Amino acid sequence: MRIILVGTAFPYRGGLAAFNERLALEFQNEGDEISIETFTLQYPNFLFPGKTQYSNGSAPHLKIYRSVNSVNPFNWRKTAKTIAQKNPDVVIFAYWMSFMAPCFGTIARVLKRRCNAKCIGLIHNMIAHEPSIFDKILAPYFVNAMDGFFTLSQSVFKEIELFERKPKPKSWSPHPIYDTYGALISKEQACRHLGLNPEKRYILFFGFIREYKGLDLLLHAMANERIKNSNIHLLVAGEFYSNEEKYKKLTENLGLQNITWFSEYIPDNEVNNYFCAADVIVQPYKSATQSGVTQVGYHFEKPMIVTNVGGLSEIIPDEKVGYVVEPNSHALANAIVKFFASDNAEKMTENIREEKKKYAWNILTEKLRTLF
Repeated sequence: MRIILVGTAFPYRGGLAAFNERLALEFQNEGDEISIETFTLQYPNFLFPGKTQYSNGSAPHLKIYRSVNSVNPFNWRKTAKTIAQKNPDVVIFAYWMSFMAPCFGTIARVLKRRCNAKCIGLIHNMIAHEPSIFDKILAPYFVNAMDGFFTLSQSVFKEIELFERKPKPKSWSPHPIYDTYGALISKEQACRHLGLNPEKRYILFFGFIREYKGLDLLLHAMANERIKNSNIHLLVAGEFYSNEEKYKKLTENLGLQNITWFSEYIPDNEVNNYFCAADVIVQPYKSATQSGVTQVGYHFEKPMIVTNVGGLSEIIPDEKVGYVVEPNSHALANAIVKFFASDNAEKMTENIREEKKKYAWNILTEKLRTLF
């Protein structure tokens, strides 16, 4: 097929860009003709909470064109005409926030007047993790421009119905494994690279730090006397997208000495060091859809402790590859203590090697083809 994916990609950074690139690479490897139309302007700088929107890595081996200006309506029509001239069979809109709804919705409407392509909404988040009134106002404009939808969790699948005028074809498949972040290395090698003591037992919190991700819950869990007075240490690796001072002050108030901060964006070629240094990955999220961090954890074959929110419990079988707990500090502390007190880590790793087979990229592309 001739496929065009509209969404974030190189030179932009982050998990969504990595997802779009990996999906495009899978279609390309399967013999499809695919290209990505990404942004000339993704967010105005004043709306972006991080230090930079751009990757410092190298471009993937894909056709990526910078054509979309997220805030310029004249550009949306021009982009639609450009896409239509390529005569695609399918145009996939990788949607993750209502800010993109006017842009993507207009491109789709103009496009469908100019060619016969089907427009598919690949929905990462239908409703934002930190909801606003714009989700209700803007999202329907995008939803009603699509011919069908594909999601990465059942929870997001159900949310689409809130915005549809009439039912449209839908399908879903779990988020595939991120297998582009390097090879597994020994804990000793990873710790040496990061300047850590390999004799300690490490928990990893990884990714952009935002309120909904519950780092404050995890800090309170680390203050539990059973953990605070043990050899268990927390690694926090990621750039702050919310108030850094709040978390540092909480750490001080709780008297925590068992935390190492890597408060910066972690480039792709460094990700394996953090995951391989860790004994267990903890995602203390207060809300969620699905999570790329979970699928990086699967790639590096690490047990995981996640909260029972969104789609996290759909892909972490409790007691098999980790633990699923309620989103509070007491439950998190109990799971951490239970993990390190038991001898289940090796068995969980064996289970992960089997479980991860469910999350191959060709499974997702096959379901997308069925939807097409």
